[in-house]
Amino acid sequence: MVTDNINRATVHRILRVDHAGEYGANRIYAGQMAVLGRSSVGPVIQKMWDQEKDHLKKFNELMVTFRVRPTILMPFWNVAGFALGAGTALLGKEGAMACTVAVEESIARHYNNQIRTLMEEDPEKYEELLQVIKKFRDEELEHHDTGLEHDAELAPAYAVLKRVIQAGCSTAIYLSERF
Repeated sequence: MVTDNINRATVHRILRVDHAGEYGANRIYAGQMAVLGRSSVGPVIQKMWDQEKDHLKKFNELMVTFRVRPTILMPFWNVAGFALGAGTALLGKEGAMACTVAVEESIARHYNNQIRTLMEEDPEKYEELLQVIKKFRDEELEHHDTGLEHDAELAPAYAVLKRVIQAGCSTAIYLSERF
């Protein structure tokens, strides 16, 4: 991946927040698996989690390549992610899937914003990073659809739960880009 002649501030911000987001997603799925891992929806959650593990691995590599420091909020995302995953899973599979829908919808929107930023700056210069982000965005949208297929909308107070989780995602994105 090309590291010369790039807008370092933009790339560092993107990689820092995406790394934090994929770490948080891993913690959410870990929390869901702790509660629902042996249930009928366990294999579905595990499949999504396995993809998130691949995303995190790739961002770990990119953080080293571009010499980006992680957000100082990683310890908080560790606990908050697990608590969100386990907490929504305690509402049943519908709660876990509602969490998945809310988070993945937020992340797909966030990835689309990053794609726009990089395309406006120089699509050729950022071609490899764009490919990574587009691939991961598409997989996040698959997770979103999986959540809907597994009764996310039947979760207790679905609309409120979704809005609260998405507000948390927006806050996490804002903070992780900056700190």
